[in-house]
Amino acid sequence: MPLFPTERSVRTTPEGLLWEPSERWVRGRKGDVTVVDSRHPVLVWEPELPVPCYAFPREEVRTDLLRPAKNPPTGSHTGSQIFYDLQADGALVENAAWTFPAADLAGHIAFEWFHRWGSGLDHWYEEEEEIFVHPRDPHKRVDAMPSSRHVQVEIAGTVVADTHRPVLLFETGLPTRYYIPREDVRLDLFEPTDHRTGCPYKGRAQYWTWRGEDEVPRNLLWSYAEPLPAVGPVKGLLAFYNEAVALTVDGERLQRPVTPFTAGLRA
Repeated sequence: MPLFPTERSVRTTPEGLLWEPSERWVRGRKGDVTVVDSRHPVLVWEPELPVPCYAFPREEVRTDLLRPAKNPPTGSHTGSQIFYDLQADGALVENAAWTFPAADLAGHIAFEWFHRWGSGLDHWYEEEEEIFVHPRDPHKRVDAMPSSRHVQVEIAGTVVADTHRPVLLFETGLPTRYYIPREDVRLDLFEPTDHRTGCPYKGRAQYWTWRGEDEVPRNLLWSYAEPLPAVGPVKGLLAFYNEAVALTVDGERLQRPVTPFTAGLRA
């Protein structure tokens, strides 16, 4: 039977997994084939991973498309016991799905997300909205709020942005991001790159890189041309990685935070 308790709270398994039933209707497709169609999904958080994945009751998965994995990985998921290869829409996806050994999750199958690990299904939907990168965490908030704070950004001693009309984006677990109108950014000091990222809360971002000769991380400036409705106020505005620039807000110089992005920026 699907896990569907009336009490909505996070549970813990002896293996260190956290899980919580979700009331969202979730579907996953490979090409034109619907592989998952679930009204009783379960969100699962693995130790050391900051974002959740979904696990689904077997009866809501096209198990006829799954085969025991020929080359199962080791150590890629918490205590995973069985991996499956997926054969669908004329394509073979190795290790596309797996099971957790936790008794609480018996009878459930988890799937990789295409834009999260580079393998898995092509498209995921919660209700009628397509979701990218990873499932949204119901315990995380992302709020975009127009402000009149005075924000200045410096790179290598040069003021590259100065505004009194930023939009502040507050995202659980990350430093505040300051989105600045293009007119208030020295965009002539940057050049666009081919780098692109996706976020399930904000949408798809394009990037710019500093033109100067100083050793500055690439792709430290970004914008959402068509953000998701929840963060509509940041549309077309520009934001810098706090981790890589000097930020001054209302006359106070902010410390550079250490975040999951820090190591990548150093590289």
